[in-house]
Amino acid sequence: MNKSYEVEYCNLELRFNRRHIQNLIKDLIREGYSLYWSEDESFFILSVRTGRKLVKLRFQQTRSGNYKMTGDYLIKDAKLAEWLEKLIGDTRGHAVVKRFKDQQMTVENILFGEVIRLVEVSGFKQRVIFQKEPAPTAEEMEEMFLSREGEERLMLLRMEIDDELERLYNAVQIDNTEKANACREALQRLSGHLLMLEG
Repeated sequence: MNKSYEVEYCNLELRFNRRHIQNLIKDLIREGYSLYWSEDESFFILSVRTGRKLVKLRFQQTRSGNYKMTGDYLIKDAKLAEWLEKLIGDTRGHAVVKRFKDQQMTVENILFGEVIRLVEVSGFKQRVIFQKEPAPTAEEMEEMFLSREGEERLMLLRMEIDDELERLYNAVQIDNTEKANACREALQRLSGHLLMLEG
């Protein structure tokens, strides 16, 4: 591997639920990484050891109880960079990806998991390699973001309902009436939200 290999991820924004994070941990362990994690009421921090370096991935808890991964990360491990890029695509996330190699840098602008612009920078020279045509206007970007946000909210709400159904099932199995009733109330509230979003 090229020793100067570096990828910087800026303005990263990916959205997850708790189950997704658990699956990410399993994937990374399968890939052979050593992991540590810690959690408080606002953040879940996943530390990934790559050689002598420790990369801390920060997942911020949202009001809905889900998580979003934000921030800037400098990755010097090719396999971890590849994994993170697959994640950006799978979650239809946003990022500015800067790749450094042999005195050159390429910059990718990724929106909803898709490269919309690719620029090569060498010294003071810049060359646009790819630009998605036509470039979206500010209004189109806002509209795209709002429609995507609606899709995401719908997806997260369905996942929340799935989690609540699982909790209800477990409460019924252990004959915990109080917990089962609380779950039914939560499901009623969530299905009301779902009807509003789908309507």
